[in-house]
Amino acid sequence: MSWAVVFGGPSPEHEISVLTGLQSERVLTRAGEQVTSLYWGPTGGWFVVPQGAEAKDFLEGAPAGSKPVEIRLGADPGLFVKGRLRSERLEIDAALSCLHGGMGEGGGFAALAALLGLPATGSSMYAAALGMDKLAFGGVMAAAGVPTLPRAALDADVDPGFDGPYIVKPRYGGSSIGIEIVDDLAAARVLARTSTHLRQGAVLEPFRKDLVDLNISFRTAPTLEVSPLERPLRGSDGVYSYAEKYLAGGGGEDAGLSSAPRELPAQVPDAVTEQARDLARRVAVATRLTGVVRVDFLYQPQTHELVVNEVNSVPGAMALYLWAGTRPAAEVLRDALVEARDAGVPAVASGFGSGAALRAAGGISGKLVGLDGPRA
Repeated sequence: MSWAVVFGGPSPEHEISVLTGLQSERVLTRAGEQVTSLYWGPTGGWFVVPQGAEAKDFLEGAPAGSKPVEIRLGADPGLFVKGRLRSERLEIDAALSCLHGGMGEGGGFAALAALLGLPATGSSMYAAALGMDKLAFGGVMAAAGVPTLPRAALDADVDPGFDGPYIVKPRYGGSSIGIEIVDDLAAARVLARTSTHLRQGAVLEPFRKDLVDLNISFRTAPTLEVSPLERPLRGSDGVYSYAEKYLAGGGGEDAGLSSAPRELPAQVPDAVTEQARDLARRVAVATRLTGVVRVDFLYQPQTHELVVNEVNSVPGAMALYLWAGTRPAAEVLRDALVEARDAGVPAVASGFGSGAALRAAGGISGKLVGLDGPRA
């Protein structure tokens, strides 16, 4: 098989995506897989990058030796490596999406891959968009009977219905980027106007310092399976920060979530672990997310209250650290790629029918009567 690992993209999480992509490429190539590394630059360009590239090689964009890739849509879609005389089609059986945040994780890459006829991990564009939208995801969890904290859109005029202090989050963001804790609604609204991370929308949740983080992963191939439960160890400010997630442990191949401080397995009662595993399965069913997914919980150690907080359809380091000791990393990634390959490109019913609606329409001009507003 010929696989691709796709990483980068126009996202605040671009650098973390590079780390995840390089780690995934190493895992697969060391297991004997044939891998093409595809880098989506922050300004939109696509490149095949040399095997064995290091994180520092991407400090100024695509590393030396990269080859530009042309994306062709239409009757003969595909990815083509540009050459001096002609472009050569990339033959790929499936792509592993390591695109964190932005259009990559939010469904944009899934839509592009479908148009290219390229099977890809990261779920369908519909499921990926749901996972990225914190407000929509919270609503689906509530509708499915999955316990979660109250969540509301931060609006200039609407009261959220619960008291502060509040935690304010980008509606479509991740990796703790742009998250702030405020005492009252007025401060939250000021933050929404001034923070660059909240321009496309923000959500409010009650901030409860008594809750701690728990994380678990599920994968959907070859069957629905759940990983051990972890407790990441966050800072004293009550937020599991970007630095704690991704900058702990230095650099190199240990960079990223795999070296962040944690308890694994989490030191919680067995009943809590089983509840987390059950809730992860319910999240999988309600969202229809596929591949390798991470579910984030909030937990009250004294009362054992457990609520689902967020879901990550493309988790940091592909959540491989959560499967360590349970499943080999290469097996986790390979199974996700095989699942995507076998599922193929999602088929969407075309708009072509019997032609009855077109024949019955008659002249379009007649249908414009009354649409131009009152005559002077």
